[in-house]
Amino acid sequence: MKELSVNNLLGIKYLQPEDLNLIFETADQFKEVINRPIKKVPSLRDITIANLFFENSTRTRLSFELAEKRLSADVVNFSAASSSVNKGETLIDTVNNILAMKVDMVVMRHPNPGAGVFLSKHINASIINAGDGAHEHPTQALLDAYSIREKFGEVKDKNIVIIGDILHSRVALSNIFALKKLGAKVKVCGPNSLIPKHIQSLGVQVEPNLKKALEWCDIANMLRVQHERMDNSYFPSIREYVQQYGLNKTILDQLKKPITIMHPGPINRGVEITSDVADSEHSIILNQVENGVAVRMAVIYLLASKIKQYEN
Repeated sequence: MKELSVNNLLGIKYLQPEDLNLIFETADQFKEVINRPIKKVPSLRDITIANLFFENSTRTRLSFELAEKRLSADVVNFSAASSSVNKGETLIDTVNNILAMKVDMVVMRHPNPGAGVFLSKHINASIINAGDGAHEHPTQALLDAYSIREKFGEVKDKNIVIIGDILHSRVALSNIFALKKLGAKVKVCGPNSLIPKHIQSLGVQVEPNLKKALEWCDIANMLRVQHERMDNSYFPSIREYVQQYGLNKTILDQLKKPITIMHPGPINRGVEITSDVADSEHSIILNQVENGVAVRMAVIYLLASKIKQYEN
């Protein structure tokens, strides 16, 4: 059986292109499972997974939880807001207490970049990064690339533009790593103040003009403006942002060819994207949500296979 080259999913930058393809092939099989009347498989009956969310999350947490339950794993949910973390307990103490309950795998979202890497050096459990600050969000990038592969047959040579708040987005960075590894051409588009300074060193081009970016691309991945990560204003007003970088039906209809619209969610309707675009036939946003469960099942299953092998 093929296996992943890593024992943890800490970020896309640590994966090989073969790892991405193995995850996608495994997700294909799980996608069949979740479309059956009985959506569960007994694959991970002897695996216990702890979901540790030190930051608020609805969609990612639910998607992981559903993926774990579809695989018949035992699931422990931990929300930092109502935990001893608020009383000053350290990250390692928190996790060690959970591991003392014989947990095999930890899915963690944390506000600090590198929290997953730090933890992987101190504890003996498989770790999946569900988002670390503005650093990486690997499973989101995997499900985005998987959705493109599903729609077009492959990701290689596709023109993909990521539009919006690139600076504060862990989704953008993970997407760039994944898409480049799979052979896509990538551009980013947004206000100059929301484009990281050294972004070109990752092999992507910057296109400041929305219309030009859309004319060039096959797929546009729209990101929301992350106000919660901003300590000051990066552009004059939301109204001005919408005028320059908001995607609406009029702009879409003026393009010479149809393009595919993606969004990692949550959507700020009427800001980066209007409802008539988000809900149009060009959008694969709901496919992304559905694919999130299959892709996360694949990641959990492949990492758990390595745990079992290690135990044997």
